[in-house]
Amino acid sequence: MARERSLEEALTSGREDVSIPNAIFDESGNFLLYGTPFGIKVLNLVSNRLARWLGFGESSERFLRLALFQGTPSRGVSLMNGAEQAQEEADPAVIATSFDRQRLFIFSRSEPGEDGGETGRDVFNEKVLPAGGGRRPRRNADGTAADEKEDDQDWEKDSGLPESLILQTSLGDIHLKLFPKECPKTVENFTKHAKNGYYNNVLFHRVIKGFMIQTGDPRGDGTGGESVWGGEFEDEIRRHLKHDRPGVLSMANAGPNTNGSQFFITTVAAPWLDGKHTVFGRVTKGMDTVTSIERTKAVKDRPVNPIKIISISIE
Repeated sequence: MARERSLEEALTSGREDVSIPNAIFDESGNFLLYGTPFGIKVLNLVSNRLARWLGFGESSERFLRLALFQGTPSRGVSLMNGAEQAQEEADPAVIATSFDRQRLFIFSRSEPGEDGGETGRDVFNEKVLPAGGGRRPRRNADGTAADEKEDDQDWEKDSGLPESLILQTSLGDIHLKLFPKECPKTVENFTKHAKNGYYNNVLFHRVIKGFMIQTGDPRGDGTGGESVWGGEFEDEIRRHLKHDRPGVLSMANAGPNTNGSQFFITTVAAPWLDGKHTVFGRVTKGMDTVTSIERTKAVKDRPVNPIKIISISIE
């Protein structure tokens, strides 16, 4: 109950960044929704029974403010090919905030990926912003503030960084070719972490069949990791480096210029990620290992049997 005590202290001290918990009714007035230390309760006031318990498995979350959408969207959803698909059936959604989390949680009856196809940004690093809000200042390799402008001529220079390595996993080896000339900071970050053992015993925490495998978070849950310089660093997106095939090595992020330590390898072409994620390498051998990881049994995209990076060898 430590989180509950922390919440109580934050509320009594008047912290402006902490929302006061609320309770809401559905449109019929028959159901009451409110946050508890163990998730969101949906109480049937007619039968006085618990109708549903949302987010029960999110043991680290203390949900505070709630909002409920029960209508049917009046506008179609634009797909990438320009077509529109009307949402004819209502899909109630509960939107919630959580204590000390700078993100929203949405609970719906739809499974991720059921609608929208490739319209979403489905590879991300759920990095928590520093206390007080705002983004950590981006840093260059020498620790100085990063320039917002991208110099396309910089990547033409010889960086002197490693150009290949072997990712040794609990299911086999993955050989990777790196692009140090095009993405020197990204490759430097990746290879220094590798040399320092930062990735050793780190789990593949997110695996999606027909899409990608993701790892690089020491916490193993998608919320951790940082660059070798501390905090985040800027994108190195090049037009000629695309997510155009299986085996593309790319950085996971939470938006522009928020790279840390997490990365992913595609198992299909994923052109909707172009321009959003830094492509800094490619699998040259061991795609069968990538496929084995991709096809492992997973619950909510998390492998049932843990798969981890054993070590990384720089060639």
